[in-house]
Amino acid sequence: MNILELNDIVVTHRRSGAPPVRAVRGVSLAVEPGRIVGLVGESGCGKSSLARVACGIEAPTSGTVQFEGRSLEPLRMRRRPLADRRLQMVFQNPYSSLSPRRTVGSQLLDGLAEPAARGGRAAEVSRLLELVGLDASAATRYPAQFSGGQRQRLAIARALAARPSLVVADEPVTALDAFSSAQIVRLLQSLVAELGMGMLFISHDLSLVRAIADETAVMYAGEIVERGPSEQLWQNPQHPYTRTLIAAIPEIGPAKKLPGLDEDFPLPTNGVPA
Repeated sequence: MNILELNDIVVTHRRSGAPPVRAVRGVSLAVEPGRIVGLVGESGCGKSSLARVACGIEAPTSGTVQFEGRSLEPLRMRRRPLADRRLQMVFQNPYSSLSPRRTVGSQLLDGLAEPAARGGRAAEVSRLLELVGLDASAATRYPAQFSGGQRQRLAIARALAARPSLVVADEPVTALDAFSSAQIVRLLQSLVAELGMGMLFISHDLSLVRAIADETAVMYAGEIVERGPSEQLWQNPQHPYTRTLIAAIPEIGPAKKLPGLDEDFPLPTNGVPA
């Protein structure tokens, strides 16, 4: 059974005095337990809009979102239903996703799926920090006392506090250096394997998605243009845009050109600007 199902999602942004912008154009996608689905595409292709819909942060213009077999209600002013807290998101910027005025431990406690007894709260915080490779002493410190990679680990720990069945990771390593990025990718892979949750991993970097995802979906101008097992898609890309993404990855050695690089990619013309 799929944990998450996105069915024919359309997202149109409307701003006063400006024409509507269709960011997502009829996308369907599913994530199974214990699997990582990668969503890759250039900036502005609609990946983050789709991520916000998948987490219930934003309501789709049309289409449906099913989480654990039931309809996912978009966030309102009221507190989120307990069952929906098993769907968590890790954001791109580790410097803005944590409050600078509160200790790490207090922020991890915010995300607990169920209130912990007083004696068990410290143990639960220590468990979460251990899951992401940090020492229990981090609980009494503040986010500013940690590096970018460590802060992203803390953001992941906070997401794990709800004991999620699915995590949406929206460009989780973009703001990090190469070494920290590699650490976070390995951490996410190990957590999916250890905890059995599903993950939607979103990135503009196809080589990164190849390294972490079981399945990859390629997004262009708000649409999924190709999908399949990650290694198969890498070795035998069918769509010219996928081939262009692969060929754009820097590598040491003689330059090579893959078929499709000289093809244009006109935006869909359906009356709504992309």
